[in-house]
Amino acid sequence: MKKILGIFSLLVAICAVTAILNPNFLSAYNLQNTLRWTSLFGIISIGAAFVIITGGIDLSIGSVVGLIGCLMPYLLMHHEWGVGTALLAVGLISISIGLVHGLLITKLKLWPFVVTLCGLLIYRGIARWLTDDQTMTFGNDHPGIRQVAIGKFLALPGPFWIMLATGLLAAFVLNRTIWGRYLFALGRNEKAALYSGIRTDRMIILSYVVCSFLAGLGGVLFALDVNSVAPAMHGNFYELYAIAAAVLGGCSLRGGEGSILGVIIGAAVMRVLYNSINLLQIPTQLEFAIIGIVILLGVIADELVKRIVTARRGG
Repeated sequence: MKKILGIFSLLVAICAVTAILNPNFLSAYNLQNTLRWTSLFGIISIGAAFVIITGGIDLSIGSVVGLIGCLMPYLLMHHEWGVGTALLAVGLISISIGLVHGLLITKLKLWPFVVTLCGLLIYRGIARWLTDDQTMTFGNDHPGIRQVAIGKFLALPGPFWIMLATGLLAAFVLNRTIWGRYLFALGRNEKAALYSGIRTDRMIILSYVVCSFLAGLGGVLFALDVNSVAPAMHGNFYELYAIAAAVLGGCSLRGGEGSILGVIIGAAVMRVLYNSINLLQIPTQLEFAIIGIVILLGVIADELVKRIVTARRGG
């Protein structure tokens, strides 16, 4: 709870400073736009949190977003598939990607970093090859499904409600089910979890499946939002946003810790920072530098807290 209060205080401080320096921050358009993009990144950040809680990492999130984001208009517009069939296909592909990651990590004992780094390269390459590196678009067709991403319900963006439903379900699984307890136990000490009778391989596979599925869901929503998907660029570095949001939200890179509420607030911090950079006319070239600094500060804070807690227990 202290970590959540800390990151929430940071969010409020950034909002306050930006609003004072540029009142346009509080305009209805800017707030709606920031909330929509926070929701989109919040969805993929929740997936990243599942993997990080188990002590793993997924560097392929951005490329999965790019691949699925390209596949959706590719299937609908170039092959004239139905919306339901296309959604089912990209959903199964997303799940299959997570399943392959999990199997390679658990059965072949490959490092998650290596597996997902290779995935980052493979899925980006497939997206570019499949589309011949041409920009994919929905054009003016399928306005109904596009409303899911760009429409509003009760004055709030559609992606917000999807993120809310995803977050509530994820929080329930992590905090109210036996699988959630297993995931946390696995992250704290994999050997102890294994000796306790927990099928650790299944839990690891589950975490990567959830992560890839939510990355695929995010890929569809991002594509519907922008309506123009460039295979070489769509989703680039989105894994950085997802990992940063999870770390800022209280997920320890050591595993065994994290909360969905914290992750969502972390995603909000990342998007508000990006929005502040634009509004305050800070050079956009510094965007990734700021993200890197934020991740580094999060890791340093996590390490210092760990040492303080350990010292107190030892004393």
